Amino acid sequence: MTAPVVVEGLTKVFYDEARGEVRAVDGVTFSCHAGEIFGLLGANGAGKTTTLRMIATVLAPTAGRAAVMGHDVTREAEAARRCLGFYSATTALYPRLTARETLEFFARINGVEASRIAARVEALVERFGLGEYADTRVDKLSSGMKQKVSVARTVAHDPPVLVFDEPTVGLDVLNALEMQKVIAEFRAEGKAIIFSTHIMSEAERLCDRIAIIHRGTIHACDTLQRLREATGKRYLEDIFVHYVAPAAPAG
Repeated sequence: MTAPVVVEGLTKVFYDEARGEVRAVDGVTFSCHAGEIFGLLGANGAGKTTTLRMIATVLAPTAGRAAVMGHDVTREAEAARRCLGFYSATTALYPRLTARETLEFFARINGVEASRIAARVEALVERFGLGEYADTRVDKLSSGMKQKVSVARTVAHDPPVLVFDEPTVGLDVLNALEMQKVIAEFRAEGKAIIFSTHIMSEAERLCDRIAIIHRGTIHACDTLQRLREATGKRYLEDIFVHYVAPAAPAG
C-alpha cells in the first residue's frame, strides 16, 4: 500500500541577485505512513519550511515530486489540499473573528458538511483547551492562544494528513507539552503527520522516525534507536552534530 505522503527527489531552487542559484531543498526523498509522526529535524534555514510548503502545495517544486493520498501536489494540487492540513507560523488568522468563528469558517471552506460544523467546532474547542476564549476575538488573544487557534483550524476538516511546521515555537512549556499531547493523539487516530522542529527533546519525545536535514539535504533518516546504533551516540544532539558538522581537521 502506498504511503499517504510520498516525496521523491524534491528540489527547490531560488534565484538571488547576489548569490545566484540557491538550492534551498536538494533532492529530498522520504515517505510518511498512517499512524506515524515523521520528524524533519534541522536548524533554522536548513530547508524544513520550504520542504513542507512544497508538500502543502504552497510552493511549486523546481524538480522531483510529492504526492498526498496519491494526488500529485503539482498536477492535482486542489485534490491534495483537500487531504491535508498545513500549519505554519506565517499563516494569518482573521483578527475580527472570534476563535469559534475562525474554526467554523475553516471547517466550512474545507468542505465539512453544514450539519456537522457545530459539533466539529465544539470538539476542537475542547481538544485544544479553548473553552474560556472561544468567543473572544482573535486580535484580543495572547500569542500562545492564537497559535492554538491556528493549529486547531488546521485540522478543522479532519484530514488524513497533517503537516506541522514548528507548531510549538512561541508556546510556554505547559502549552507546548499540551500541544505535543494533542499531536500524539492524532497519531493514535491513524493520521500521517509530518512535523518539523529544531528542538531535540521534542523530536525525541514525539517522532517515530527522524530525518536530519542540513543545507537542503537529508543526511540521515531512521528511528531514533537505529540512529543511535548507526552513530554509537545516545543523545539526539550528538547524533545531529555527527551528521551535520564538518569533519574536524586532523592534528
